[in-house]
Amino acid sequence: MTEYVTLEHGRLACDVVGEGPLVVLSHGMGTMRQDFRHLVGPLVAAGYRVVNVDMRGHGESSLDWPSVTGKAAISRTDVAQDLLGVIRYFGGPAVIVGHSLSGGSATIAAAQAPEMVTAIVEIAPFTLTQSLSAGSLFTNRRYRRGLVRLALTTMMKSLPWWLRYLDIAYPTKPADQDRYLAELESVLRRPERWEEFMKTGRTTPADAHARLADVRCPALVIMGSADSDWADPEAEAKAIVAGLPDGLGRVVMIHDGGHYPHAQFPEYVAAQVIPFLERSMAGGRAGRAG
Repeated sequence: MTEYVTLEHGRLACDVVGEGPLVVLSHGMGTMRQDFRHLVGPLVAAGYRVVNVDMRGHGESSLDWPSVTGKAAISRTDVAQDLLGVIRYFGGPAVIVGHSLSGGSATIAAAQAPEMVTAIVEIAPFTLTQSLSAGSLFTNRRYRRGLVRLALTTMMKSLPWWLRYLDIAYPTKPADQDRYLAELESVLRRPERWEEFMKTGRTTPADAHARLADVRCPALVIMGSADSDWADPEAEAKAIVAGLPDGLGRVVMIHDGGHYPHAQFPEYVAAQVIPFLERSMAGGRAGRAG
């Protein structure tokens, strides 16, 4: 059953499952909370209360939120404010697990409200200001195909090109992928939902990049080795960790993982995330007791 968190400017749809310390899941642009459908169960089984949230404008969340940018856009700062609102509603602190755009939002939330965020997990995150690797367009087929399909999605406002991008963003597919994509396509065919997706492309990760050095909690960066969004996914992940204060960040690479490794390989991702949560929350409790 969908639950709703009402914030100042809109409602966020979410699933709330389990008992224990709070973990908030936030998906990336152009998808919906069901992206995390295979990760929720292992987290609940490990003893966590999981809130799986639809990003503003996405899934079943409400439309037409005002943005900090002052224009029709969805920025990482916008999503960070929403996530902090969710944490306050459910009684934080919490760990934020953010994918893609929401990875950058996790950075901002942790920097803005360290008392509310125990740790962050960034999966395939767009946290750094991006630059085109022009040479790799000629030498790296995986990167070229991903970049072209993303560019055509935004330039042509094309759902078919977005679905073609998703096809290569999953080098291997979950068993229920066809059903999931059919549900997603049904949502994105609604003009108002497609326009919300398009708003995510009107901002950059510069706001998240600027806050990396202000993070004070542990951070785990998970990246797929076959992610078509970057010419060198491992270098991107290591650069995020390098931007954090010394000793806070760690990189985990997922072999053959694309842009959605948590859906491709949920058991392996959970096996990395759960021990990280245990260490981070134990450290947070010890720090507050001291």
